[in-house]
Formats: sequence, C-alpha cells, structure tokens
Amino acid sequence: MTDAAETLAQAETPAPVADPVDLAAQLAARLCHDFISPASAIVSGLDLLDDPTAQDMREDAMALIAQSARKLADLLAFCRAAFGSASTVEVFDSRDLETLAQSVFGHMKASLVWEVAPASLNKPAARTLLNLCQIAGTALPTGGVVTARVVEAGGRTALSLEGAGPRIRLKPEVAGGLLGKPKGDAMGGAWIQAFYVHSLVAQAGGQVAVEAGDEKVTLAAWVPA
Repeated sequence: MTDAAETLAQAETPAPVADPVDLAAQLAARLCHDFISPASAIVSGLDLLDDPTAQDMREDAMALIAQSARKLADLLAFCRAAFGSASTVEVFDSRDLETLAQSVFGHMKASLVWEVAPASLNKPAARTLLNLCQIAGTALPTGGVVTARVVEAGGRTALSLEGAGPRIRLKPEVAGGLLGKPKGDAMGGAWIQAFYVHSLVAQAGGQVAVEAGDEKVTLAAWVPA
C-alpha cells in the first residue's frame, strides 16, 4: 500500500456531499462530450461510403467506422459501470473491472498495470477505482504507466492509482475536484469527473487524497468494505 493509501486508511472525517442535481447535469454534459467524438467519426465514415466521388477512400472509411465504433462501445461499457447505470449490480468482480479499464486505456497513450488480486468490490469501491484509473490515464497525455492497487483491511477498501511519466500533469481543477473544491473559473469537463469521485466517496463515508510530483501522481481513496 502506498503512503497516501496508508494515510487514508487511518482517516476518520468524511468530506461533504455534492448537490446531486447540479452534479448530474454537469456530469451528463461531460459524458456527451466524450461520446460525441467517436459518434461523429462513425457518421463521417458513413458519409464517405455514400459519397460516389470518394470510393477510393472506402477502405479508409471502413477502418474509421470500425475503430470509432469500438471506442464508443468501450466507453459506453466503461461508463455504465463507472457512473452507475448498472444499478442492479451491487458487487463487481475485479477481473471484470480490469477488462473495462484496459479497454479504455486501449484508446489512450498511457498503459495500465493492474496489480489487483481477484476479489469482489462493492459498488462505491468499483466506481471509484474505474474513475481514478481514467483520471490517472488522462494525466499522461504523451504516455506513461498507471499502476492500480487495492488493499482491504480493517473493514475498509483502500485504492491507489500511481501514474508515472515524463510529462505527467494533473490539472489543478482535477486535483481540487477530487478534494471537494469548487470548479471556480476552470472548464468543467475535467473537474466534474473528479468532483463526482469526491462526492461518491464522501457519500460512502470515505475519503480521497492526491499527491503530485514532477514525474509521478498518486490518487488514493478508501471506502467502507
């Protein structure tokens, strides 16, 4: 377990919970933003197939459609678990979570090392783990490695995501959102996912911590097991 995760395992005071209505509206906008890129690419590919003057690009159009459809399907499956529409599922197999996380990392520059033993995680832990994975991967836009770890002890599940790379950068609004700070003047797209994690963990009775250095970022959280 990392130092951040060990500190969290001893923490006692949960953070405040966000306003659910405002959070839902901003989160919906963020998800639409993520989905529109591959969806638009699929439409562009279909337009090329229908264009009689672009038949020499038919192979490229089919490749674009296939790649974009896979990305959209991966994002939808990931978000269904990470943001909660799979409401009938209360316990998640960590191996299924790895499949979801790795599918999203397949469309990122960073790679994911999954050091999580096969186990069952409750819904707050599973959603937090998936979201922290994506946030850590996004902090490595030119590539790097994200390592995921989970430790259960003392009735708590401690989660740790370590991102390492030469150009790693956790945006200030993301770090602030994870700690429950308001968006301020920053763009809301990056902040809202972080603030969602903060709210999710706080509602479960846990806490989030962030450590950022020149070439390393650690995102940690604990929730009741």
